[in-house]
Amino acid sequence: MKRVTIDAYVLETLMPDLVLHDRQPSAFLVYLHLISRSTSRLPRVRASLQQVADATGLSKSSVQGALRTLLRRRLISARRESPTSVPEYAVLRPWRR
Repeated sequence: MKRVTIDAYVLETLMPDLVLHDRQPSAFLVYLHLISRSTSRLPRVRASLQQVADATGLSKSSVQGALRTLLRRRLISARRESPTSVPEYAVLRPWRR
């Protein structure tokens, strides 16, 4: 079983901010999912909307909205090799400077 370490900031500050303030609990779930899939050896996660939806139990449109929120808040970055390729996401931790 893989062990995932989560900063206290994520649970104490980010969760209430995304869930209560932004009313986007899906963004918090997607962020946790991306954290769990990223490692120090492989910091980027290649995942389609469907893969994230299947892993989190959310709909594809909810995942799409969540990713939009996370990108806007600069909690993740996304990169594509081409317009139709599966994106690679990097989990950003702006509170760690």
